[in-house]
Amino acid sequence: MIITGKYPQLRLRRSRQSKWSRRLISENNLSVDDLILPIFIVEGKNKKIPVKSMPGIFRYTLDKLNSVVKTAIDLGIPMIALFPYTQKKLKDALGTESLNPNNLVCRACKQVKKKFKNKIGIMCDVALDPYTAHGHDGIYANGNILNDETIKILVEQSLLQASAGCDVLAPSDMMDGRIGVIRKALDKNGFKNVQLLSYAVKYASNFYGPFRDAVGTKNLLKGDKKSYQMDFRNSNEAIREVALDIKEGADMVIVKPGLPYLDIIEKVKNKFKIPVVAYQVSGEYAMIATSIKKGFFDKDKVIFETISCFKRAGCDGILTYFALELARILNTKKD
Repeated sequence: MIITGKYPQLRLRRSRQSKWSRRLISENNLSVDDLILPIFIVEGKNKKIPVKSMPGIFRYTLDKLNSVVKTAIDLGIPMIALFPYTQKKLKDALGTESLNPNNLVCRACKQVKKKFKNKIGIMCDVALDPYTAHGHDGIYANGNILNDETIKILVEQSLLQASAGCDVLAPSDMMDGRIGVIRKALDKNGFKNVQLLSYAVKYASNFYGPFRDAVGTKNLLKGDKKSYQMDFRNSNEAIREVALDIKEGADMVIVKPGLPYLDIIEKVKNKFKIPVVAYQVSGEYAMIATSIKKGFFDKDKVIFETISCFKRAGCDGILTYFALELARILNTKKD
């Protein structure tokens, strides 16, 4: 970069003095259009159950879901993401509840589509971990995750969710080759307009703990997920993963977690110019929310700052548990 001019003729602080000037030259601006709201759902009636490890976050029964979705629509949020808390009695080694056409996610999709039509998009995870007794994202045998055998189930799960009304399928399993197989199956079965948001860059991170609490897999996981999720020390590998998923038919890609991986977001965006979504994961949320609760941070300011970082890094969308609060902030913010 060539810097022209010098002090005292050049004073960069001049343009920072007034609100109108800061607004005028702002390089990156957050919008409600950037937000995706994750929602945890649970069986039962008339329940709004707190997630203990995530202050301010709840699991909702389906009779409570429409109210949350309506709030999101009223605030201008373009998409929700549904995550199920699966009862222990429904979990097994193969995650067969994922293929139940009347499972929690499918019923939620149908309900939201019936009530709100296309006023808001619906994103669903494609993975087996909410449904398996061992907590893994695929078929687990002799200490290994079986890649190709898992893909067969993921394809069926994808078709089931698409038929229930899901607009954006988000395979989060990290199996090799699953994007291409799912895309072909969708096209063959009349779902050419269903989008694929690939978790192309999903690290084996320590920031997922509160999410596993929220979906009921916290104490189930056998071993770890390092054989299929990425090593957090790697960045070139992320580029290879994204390149493969784009070639296979991904419409968008996710980088997960978010704030510790802004460098990866920037690399992916600059390299491929594809829509990039960041997932500000449960651990990131829990740290910030807990600090807010203890009075360490100004709530509105720290939420706005942290999500703005994703935009600066190159994100087109941000999946964040702060989505409702941030939408309210953005709808009233002047500076």
